[in-house]
Amino acid sequence: MMMTLEQVMASQKANMETLLSLTAKAFEGVEKIVELNMAASKAALAESTDNAKAMLSVKDAQELMALQSGLMQPLAEKTAAYSRHLYEITSGTTSEITKAMEGQAAQAQQQFTGLMDTATKNAPAGSEAAVAVMKNAVAAATNALESVQKAVKQATDVAESNFTAMSNTAANTAKTATKKR
Repeated sequence: MMMTLEQVMASQKANMETLLSLTAKAFEGVEKIVELNMAASKAALAESTDNAKAMLSVKDAQELMALQSGLMQPLAEKTAAYSRHLYEITSGTTSEITKAMEGQAAQAQQQFTGLMDTATKNAPAGSEAAVAVMKNAVAAATNALESVQKAVKQATDVAESNFTAMSNTAANTAKTATKKR
């Protein structure tokens, strides 16, 4: 069974549009990460300057210890906030790309199923067994793909909840450690 030239061209055009869309989404994610890193770098530079000035004005060891203690909690909180923001950017970008890929895969699967239906309708007499095997193989592949997609979604959800729990624990630990000093 052959596709017509118009079908091939339409398919190639759709594939190119998808590729361009995915590339644009990836670049948006990179831009957001660059913006985050620039903002974090500017803030770190400003804080370093302020901290250096504060350290130069310290009069004794107790004041130095108090200053150092006061710097630890904000640093831990900012690190946790940076990590959360970075995770949000990457997971958001990945989610958008995954949705686009799933949509493209679903469309390709529909086209393949349509081609299979057409091929089986036009199959010569006596090929029913081969057609049944082919349909079973397609159904098994579809079920396997759906299972993989569900497993990836579950793993992503678990990773996200673990990341959130870890970030919260780290921030709370830093707060507790700073209060004990």
